[in-house]
Amino acid sequence: MRGEKYFSARYLQYRIRQAEEADAEKLAKVRLRIDGETENMDREQGEDSIDPLGFKELIKADGEANHNLFLVAEVGPDIVGFSRCAGSHLKRMAHQVEFGVGVRKEFWGHGIGKNLLKESISWADANKIVKMTLRVLETNSAAIQLYQKLGFEVEGILKKDKLLSDGAFYDTILMARFNDA
Repeated sequence: MRGEKYFSARYLQYRIRQAEEADAEKLAKVRLRIDGETENMDREQGEDSIDPLGFKELIKADGEANHNLFLVAEVGPDIVGFSRCAGSHLKRMAHQVEFGVGVRKEFWGHGIGKNLLKESISWADANKIVKMTLRVLETNSAAIQLYQKLGFEVEGILKKDKLLSDGAFYDTILMARFNDA
């Protein structure tokens, strides 16, 4: 994705653009916040955190790699969500990327996650990425429905993959979208 795109949904205006090194501090804060708002993420709040320097390095590396894309969603000056496609430099794996997304809970329902995914799909298709994968918790039915609507299919299930705060284990669903064009 080059440049930025503007969106409006339910009285909220936001834009999606590629992450820049100047976003590092805001990204560190928003990731920490998102991790604490839902159990749909892999981490609990504060676990495996990335500091601003770590985000700067990640954004720089992604900008230099053909197989990675790091997007942010902004409402005014605030980053309210982000997504990342991470690929591999290995020839045998260079045809695929893994997609991940996070949106602050108060901004759910405005299509931010959906539009981050759509922009990532457009980028992947334009860059001849054959396979885009993602992981989703079995209880996140809204996300699963969205992914299926956008062409993702279930590839497998990781049984008892996550231990959540209720003390129960939950499955992770592996999904993929194929670009056969």
